[in-house]
Amino acid sequence: MAEPELDMKMKILLAAKKLFAKNGYDATSVRQICEEAGANVALVSYYFGGKESVFYEIFNQFFPKNKLIDFFAIEDPIIGIRTIIQGVIEIRSTDPQMITIMQMEIVTITPRVEKMRELVYPLWKKVRDLLEKGRQDRIFHFESLDSTLMFVLGSIFFYKQREFFELMFTEERPDAQTLIAQTTAYVMNALGYQSKGD
Repeated sequence: MAEPELDMKMKILLAAKKLFAKNGYDATSVRQICEEAGANVALVSYYFGGKESVFYEIFNQFFPKNKLIDFFAIEDPIIGIRTIIQGVIEIRSTDPQMITIMQMEIVTITPRVEKMRELVYPLWKKVRDLLEKGRQDRIFHFESLDSTLMFVLGSIFFYKQREFFELMFTEERPDAQTLIAQTTAYVMNALGYQSKGD
């Protein structure tokens, strides 16, 4: 594929990602995407076949599959949970649009949610496995695996939109490293983990 063609395809994808994150999939038209990208409306059909294919191509291009693969090899529950917290917060910090699109799709259970399941279920299953192993090894202490999984996923993956709560806050917005440390401490405390000076 020629360089200008690749460039225009990427402009369309970036424009769609921005608008899907801002307005949601259903409220974004192909015309709006093309206006944002500076592209002819016919190019969406030509390159992708339609808006839904643009949506899926965004995930093919921008979802950090390679980064997530590293998590699956970790067997130690403490290292695993800490590594996943760090990795997800780094992804949230570097590509908030991607996370916003995913959250919209998952929360509203759209027809495209199956794509989200394909992408995130393996990682969520890994979190579940690490929690269960930690409980069996008596490192973590909790009653319900299902409830604990939901609490942990809520803390890590479904970080609330800070802007909504901004009027109540008195502290500066934490940077990614501070947020990683705070989230890790919160989750580990909730899991009843007692550090032995590590």
